[in-house]
Amino acid sequence: MNNVNIHECRFASDIGFNSKDTGDHREASALHDEPFSLICCKKKTRMWYTSSYLRKKDARKWRPDFESLRNRLLHLEKGYHWKQTVKQAALKDAKQTKDVVDKEILSLRSEVENAKDEATAVVRQLHGAESEVKALRSMTQRMILTQKEMEEVVLKSCWLARYWGLSARYGICADIAVSKHEYWSSLAPLPFEMVVSAGQKAKEEFSEKGDDENEKRSKLVEDLNDRTREGNIESMLSVEMGLKELASLKVEEAIVNALAQQRRENSVRLSLSDIKSPCDPKFMEAFELSQEEPEDVLFKEAWLTYFWRRAKAHGIEEDTAKERLKFWISRSGHSPSSHDAVDVGEGLMELRKLGIEHRLWEASRKEIDQD
Repeated sequence: MNNVNIHECRFASDIGFNSKDTGDHREASALHDEPFSLICCKKKTRMWYTSSYLRKKDARKWRPDFESLRNRLLHLEKGYHWKQTVKQAALKDAKQTKDVVDKEILSLRSEVENAKDEATAVVRQLHGAESEVKALRSMTQRMILTQKEMEEVVLKSCWLARYWGLSARYGICADIAVSKHEYWSSLAPLPFEMVVSAGQKAKEEFSEKGDDENEKRSKLVEDLNDRTREGNIESMLSVEMGLKELASLKVEEAIVNALAQQRRENSVRLSLSDIKSPCDPKFMEAFELSQEEPEDVLFKEAWLTYFWRRAKAHGIEEDTAKERLKFWISRSGHSPSSHDAVDVGEGLMELRKLGIEHRLWEASRKEIDQD
């Protein structure tokens, strides 16, 4: 049976169909064909099972590979989804980061603008502070006297000390003369020596000569500077107020009259007109000065020499200053006479009339402003 195949079944069948004896053999043929049909069906069934078994066997054989492939596919799918998720998260983070960065950039720009505004404000304040400092420095410089200005303060203190001393001696303004003399003498204890030294220094500067007197005078100036408080504008204002007070009380005129009275008492050649006009050259002849007058003449000659020398240095009334300076220098080597007394009186009037002292102050202040 195992060797029977489908072709044999078909051959047997064909014999039956082709037999010429279709009468008696038909039934026998039918009976003969039935076992073959069963055999064929069994073979077909067996072949189907065999094919199914082989398919199942093949399926079982390939199932692990399929599972592996399926697992790999699932793994790849999960990896893909994970990558997509990561990518989306990264894009979201990038977007958020960009938004944050944009906000930070805007914030930084705003801070930069604010910083620029603040810097501009600070620069303005700095310029304002520099201007204030410059103004304060200028004010401070204007408050502090220069060397020449301080020297002038010293000499004017000497003037006040000398004439309040003479005023106290001759009983002029007796109620205040003593206290005024004590005050100004505390600032200028050697008024005559100080002014004469200043005049000598001016003479040396003009003639471009020097000697030991220069060093002596400088020492006197240093000593006197220590006594005149500080070299600030308050010192100058103080002496100017003192000079105005002296002038308003006409102390100097009273002293000149007192000296003339003393001279008259020692002179027999003076006339009545001379007494009324002791300084008028029209009514004066040469006469011997009193004991106090020569020193007063020398004091005033030194004063005039000093101020005309400064006037020439600053170009104030330059021609007049040069002429007057030469004149007073030429007179400084002679013993004072009555004519010298008249000349120094007139010289002081000219100096005040031209406002030399005030103009020297203005010139000195202008130099400070330019610096």
